[in-house]
Amino acid sequence: MKNILVLCTGNVCRSPTAEFLLRRALDSAKYSVQSAGIGAVVDSSAEPFAQKVALSHGLDISLHRSRQVSMDMLKWADLVLVMEKFQKIHLLERYPWLQGKIFRYGESLKVDIPDPHGRPESAFVMTWNFIEKLTPYWVEKISHL
Repeated sequence: MKNILVLCTGNVCRSPTAEFLLRRALDSAKYSVQSAGIGAVVDSSAEPFAQKVALSHGLDISLHRSRQVSMDMLKWADLVLVMEKFQKIHLLERYPWLQGKIFRYGESLKVDIPDPHGRPESAFVMTWNFIEKLTPYWVEKISHL
């Protein structure tokens, strides 16, 4: 498992945060991590609050640009991580062959990662905390597969 794709809705809050956290934690010589959105406005930067919260934790996501998920990305990925249960259901309905390689980022705790888009900075802090807490679970899983 070397290609990891992280998805959310717009690819401007949750998935870039998870992408950059996974990149920081995984050996870049062995793993490639990308992110995209299920309904992204292409080439948008990460939300200002997402950038601010990430930077306060030593992670610069300012160069991120949103992308719309594509069939090529899904085929490229060995593992697809989504933020919400409905995203997994939606993708499996459209692409049943993803079964077995698509999981919620919050799978270990059986939780969805809340979308902070359009909300106050405190919502971005909460989302960061969720993703940061769940990232070691995925790093461990990915490293041992």
